Amino acid sequence: MDNSFAYRPAGLAVRDRSQTLFAQTMGYVAATTGLFALGAYLGRDLSGGAGLVAYLAAFAVLIGMQFAVRRSRELTVGLLAAFGVLIGLAVAPTLAVYAGTDPQALWQAGGATALFVAGFGAAGYATRRDLTALARICFWALVALIGFSIVLIFVNVPNGALIYSVLGLIIFAGFIAIDFQRLRRSSEVESAPLLAASIFLDILNVFLFFLQIFRGGSDR
Repeated sequence: MDNSFAYRPAGLAVRDRSQTLFAQTMGYVAATTGLFALGAYLGRDLSGGAGLVAYLAAFAVLIGMQFAVRRSRELTVGLLAAFGVLIGLAVAPTLAVYAGTDPQALWQAGGATALFVAGFGAAGYATRRDLTALARICFWALVALIGFSIVLIFVNVPNGALIYSVLGLIIFAGFIAIDFQRLRRSSEVESAPLLAASIFLDILNVFLFFLQIFRGGSDR
């Protein structure tokens, strides 16, 4: 006797939850991106010190989301919205400099980021290979990259900024694939705000790396 029909409703329910998670997560990513743009506009005249304060506040909000997700979905979504605005304020002084000196780099970086995220996101979402091991590699590679950035402050490395940006893109290509695989494999709709925050941070870092690359290219 074929019992496969007994399992179809449960399988369909899981697939429906996964589709709902994908839709909600990408909706949150889009909303966070919009709030980021709003924060960047509002903070276009902020000083670097004020941007640093906004960055620390955004980091604190991000930590708060980890605790809020277990208690209140509404609070988690509210914190995600606050995070978008705060990180926009934090990056605003940097974006203002680029807008004043090389606005073309902003458009180039934006277009390259969209293609980069779409490509590696689709690859991560489609692959059946478990990327858990890659997550550990990317984490330690990111730690090493942070160490390299500290070295660049004190040591003049030829093309150091370009090397830093290219390595950053390689690392975050892995993070993007990992996050989109998590998005496909998970069916916990409650995790949508946290997944959105993670994907948004991937996008933001990729954008900043490309921004540095295109700005460097225009200087040569």
